[in-house]
Amino acid sequence: MAFVVIEGPIGAGKTSLTRILAEELSARVMLEVVEENPFLAPFYENPEGFAFQVQIFFLLSRYKQSLDAEQGALFYDHLISDYLFDKDFIFASLNLQGHEWELYQELYQQLKPRLPEPDMLVYLRAQPDLLLQRIDKRGRSFEQNMEAEYLRRLGQAYDDYFEHYKGKFVVIDADQFDFVENPVDRATVMKKVLEPLNLDDMGKQS
Repeated sequence: MAFVVIEGPIGAGKTSLTRILAEELSARVMLEVVEENPFLAPFYENPEGFAFQVQIFFLLSRYKQSLDAEQGALFYDHLISDYLFDKDFIFASLNLQGHEWELYQELYQQLKPRLPEPDMLVYLRAQPDLLLQRIDKRGRSFEQNMEAEYLRRLGQAYDDYFEHYKGKFVVIDADQFDFVENPVDRATVMKKVLEPLNLDDMGKQS
């Protein structure tokens, strides 16, 4: 079984690429839970007041979702996810500080070793201007006041994370490839993702 994760900042196109890749591989899809977080909308209105609640909800819900997917791995050939468990750690590093950050790290370190690492990680990079366009297009009300500076800091945090990431990953520049609307770009991105996977060695069904 291949476990592939698509990761990147808000609005990079993670869910779209996850669905495209899952269709290509007839794979199970695991999508992050966003709207169900009851603290997310209040967080955007008052980041300091709700940062800890929003991060803990995401941490625990993503842990449970990932654990459930691992336990059901016998029933599907491949799993494609639009988030990495470490995603929450990246966001928390920007949003938390002091004792809340220390407590978060302790909980994260207890949960992280219990989950499987992906066979391949796809990092979608994108500039804040493109991210803001896509955020506006998808129309989530609580995201409409997102600032370019926050997205810049987030992009830098992702770059820093992948600079030290030890697993197999490929970087896709979302500013250069429209894999949703352009068939040529989609084929190029699929090749970049699928070739390093060596799915034949993982038992891909013919």
